[in-house]
Amino acid sequence: MAQERSLMKGNEAIGEAAIRAGCRFYAGYPITPQNELTEYMSRRMPEVGGTFIQSESELAAINMVYGAAAAGARAMTSSSGPGISLKQEGISYLCGAELPCFYANIVRGGPGLGNIAPAQSDYFQATRGGGHGDYRVIVLGPSTVQELVDLTMLGFELADRYRNPAMILGDGILGQMMEPVVMSDAIEYDASPKKEWALGSSEGRSKHLITSVRLAPGTLEKHNMHLLEKYRKVEEDEVRYELYEVDDADVVLVAYGTAARVAKAAVAMSRQNGGIKLGLVRPITLWPFPKTVISDIAKDKPDILVVEMSLGQMYEDVLLSVCGKAKVSLLAHTGGGLPSEAEIVETAKRAKSSNEAIEVYPSVD
Repeated sequence: MAQERSLMKGNEAIGEAAIRAGCRFYAGYPITPQNELTEYMSRRMPEVGGTFIQSESELAAINMVYGAAAAGARAMTSSSGPGISLKQEGISYLCGAELPCFYANIVRGGPGLGNIAPAQSDYFQATRGGGHGDYRVIVLGPSTVQELVDLTMLGFELADRYRNPAMILGDGILGQMMEPVVMSDAIEYDASPKKEWALGSSEGRSKHLITSVRLAPGTLEKHNMHLLEKYRKVEEDEVRYELYEVDDADVVLVAYGTAARVAKAAVAMSRQNGGIKLGLVRPITLWPFPKTVISDIAKDKPDILVVEMSLGQMYEDVLLSVCGKAKVSLLAHTGGGLPSEAEIVETAKRAKSSNEAIEVYPSVD
C-alpha cells in the first residue's frame, strides 16, 4: 500500500520529521527564514509530550540543548546564519563533551544581517566546525522537501551513533517552498533506558561527568585524538552523494541544495536540446565531503564546473578533491542570487572551450 503524501512547507516538514525521529526537546529563537519551524514545534511539541522553549537568545537555546542532550534526550534547535553564529560556542561545547543533538540552518544572505533571500554562504561555517577548537559537525545538504524529511531523521540517528552534533544546511527557498512529502512512521524511540553515558537519576547507575574542560597536561590532546578517530570513522562510513548523467558528460557540474536543483535542470535542458553533455555530482553529505568520488571522476573528466550560491566556498573542497587532475571552474552567485539553467549551460560551454579554469560571477551594473 502506497504511503500517503502530504503537501508541506520545508520548515514544517523538518519539524514533523524531527518529532517522528524521537525529538522531545526543542529550544529556539525567531529569525527569518526559519520561523515556521519554531512556530511548528511550539504547537506540536506539547501534543507529543515534549518540551518547547522559545529562549531569550540563541546562546540560551544552544545551552538548553546541551542540558537536554546531557540527560539523554533527543534535542534540537534551529536558526539562520546570524543565529547559528551565536550558537557556535555551544556547538563547540557539545562536540567537546560528545553530546548528540540535531540542528538546522536555513541559510539567508550575508555577511552581517544581510537579507532573507536564499544563500549557501554558511558552507565554511558548517563544514569547518564554525567555532573554536578542533571539531567537526556532520553536515547534510538536502535539495528537496522530501530530503529535508529524510535527512532530518537520518541526522538524529547519526548524532546518536557518533555522539556528535549533526545538522541540516538548507536555505530560504527550501525552508519556504511547499512540495509533496511522504512521512516515515514515528520510530519507537524510548529515552527512558538512559544512554550509558548520560546524566540521570541515581537509581542503580554510576555517576557521570559530562564536560568539555580538560585541564590536566596531555588529557585534551588525548581527547582530541579520540575525536579524530571518530571523525575518520564518519568519513569512512557516512559519505552520501548523487550522480546524475555523469558517465558520458563533457562537463561535470558539482552543486548541492537549491543550486543542485537548478544544475540538474540545466543538465536535462542541455541534453534535450542537443547541446553540450552535462552531468552532475550532488554532495548530500557536505561533511564528510565526497572527495574520493570527485577525485575518481576527475581522472576521466577534464572539465568540472562548480555551481554554488556563495563566492566559491565549496569550490575549495572540490579543488582539494581534484588535486590538479582536472580543470575546475566556478559559477558563483551570492547575497541571495541564483544561477539560471541557461547561465549554467553557457558557463559550461565557456569552461569547456577555455584552456584555463574560469571563474564567473554575476555582473554588477
